[in-house]
Amino acid sequence: MGSRVDDERPRGAASRPRIEGEREAQILDATLALLRETGYDRLTMDAVASAAHASKASLYRRWGRKARLVADAVNRADTAFGAPAPDTGTLRGDLLAVSCGTGGLLDQVPVELMAALVTAIHVHADLAQACQEAFLMPRLRAARALFERARDRGEVRADLDLDLVLDVLPGIVLHRVLLRGDRPTQELITRVVDDVVLPTVRPATP
Repeated sequence: MGSRVDDERPRGAASRPRIEGEREAQILDATLALLRETGYDRLTMDAVASAAHASKASLYRRWGRKARLVADAVNRADTAFGAPAPDTGTLRGDLLAVSCGTGGLLDQVPVELMAALVTAIHVHADLAQACQEAFLMPRLRAARALFERARDRGEVRADLDLDLVLDVLPGIVLHRVLLRGDRPTQELITRVVDDVVLPTVRPATP
């Protein structure tokens, strides 16, 4: 029964001190390294605690379960997220700045991590929920803000389904990377923006 409690909070964990700041960063970095090495299913709280020289109980006190720890670690991999959103004056410029900059679709680390999690997300409901809350939804809100700003400038038609179009650029690029084995390039991203996204969102000419 000992190894099976990895996804349960140990008794007495609530009495441990909080993990924050640099110590939290060290644990999340250790989680990222193990995730890339072993994948989600083989990653354990014991392994993270050992790699980060932390107590397993303290990890449970801070994160509660493996899924939340992994979601926070993946979120940390996108080091640029949280910085002020680019405002180039055009939707095209904003999309290219976000997608081709640090933490974007050209950044190998977040893309590799998402590849490592694709199957696990469909198998583990708690991981899917944690990744939605910690990683995906904040980025969708940020992307939606770019399109709403472009709509205010008159670059996006008023009746556009923003929830649908937000998935177009990352969906095509990640499909090429994860299913076709291509490497993401600035040329690919530019082609998707120019040939797919912008013609789709542009207001009809009179």
